[in-house]
Amino acid sequence: MNASVRQDLHCHPGVSGDEHYAHDLIVSRLRALHPDALHTHVGGYGVVAYFGVAPGLPAVALRADIDALPIGHRCGHDGHTATLLRVAELLGTRRQERGVLLVFQPEEETGTGARKVLDSGVLDTYDIRAFLAVHNIPGYPLHEVLLSEGTFAAASSGVVYCLHGRPTHASTPEMGVNPGLAVAEIVQRMQRLTDVDPTRPAGFRQATLVGIRLGDRTFGTSAGDAEVMFTLRAFTNAAMRVLFDAAHRMVADVAAGYRLSVTYERVEPFSATENSPQVVGRLRALAESEGCHCTMLQRPFRWSEDFADYLMRYPGALLGIGAGEDHVELHHPDYDFPDALIEPTARLLAAFAENLAIV
Repeated sequence: MNASVRQDLHCHPGVSGDEHYAHDLIVSRLRALHPDALHTHVGGYGVVAYFGVAPGLPAVALRADIDALPIGHRCGHDGHTATLLRVAELLGTRRQERGVLLVFQPEEETGTGARKVLDSGVLDTYDIRAFLAVHNIPGYPLHEVLLSEGTFAAASSGVVYCLHGRPTHASTPEMGVNPGLAVAEIVQRMQRLTDVDPTRPAGFRQATLVGIRLGDRTFGTSAGDAEVMFTLRAFTNAAMRVLFDAAHRMVADVAAGYRLSVTYERVEPFSATENSPQVVGRLRALAESEGCHCTMLQRPFRWSEDFADYLMRYPGALLGIGAGEDHVELHHPDYDFPDALIEPTARLLAAFAENLAIV
């Protein structure tokens, strides 16, 4: 049944901010299980369900992201959602002397959903002692549990630098200020700020060029404005601030050299996902007691996750589940969540919810 739920969601992808189909399906499924509290339209199209013999109990929260990419469910959020619905089925048959919150979160891909859920105030009414989430990870053995005692996923931010010069007739470019050469220099100099040497994970920083806009398809005009766009990444929030400041100083320096003014915009910022070592230690012991094979990661993943926002308020952890060593990568057009992950992952999460030591 849960594979069919996942496939239903897969056929009705909703991008960040447009997850209405997923919202309605989740609410319908949860109502049939009679949770002790059900909150709808949380932070947009989010849903929060509470299971517990009484309100106010110390609680474990489990989160699934529900949004899709513009090209469809190519990150596995349909599978994460189906898995958490299966957890609800398991918990619905056996209440514990603790609370369990199931958080179905919208807008993960844009990095805004977790903050909207937190800002809604719904979670403030519960005594959350641990906050957990799982993400499928291609390239690792199916069902392998991936853990990190520190940073699990990198901090990142998009940044758009807007260079302002002066357009002029293409026959007299010296009469204007064309930002083209400045763009070329910025792209080259930005690479000098990158360090992805695997022997120095603590110093990891990355600047990826994602787009350039210079002028228009108008051959009688020398361009006067340009945009150059990067995604910046680092493994800690402090390193991210250092990288961003260095990039900003460099762009300002180049712009001044070409008599350009510059403005910038940060887009889709993500904090580093910092796990609690104490929670991870308890999760590892529980997972191994459930017969799972665990791998402790030696370095964080380069991608980002807005689950970081929950971990800045609550102790907890983001963990990975192997999706298969030969499975295509996340965000690939051919990616599809493996249905074989749903049941064992749901049972593991239910075990965490019921048995994780919370203080």
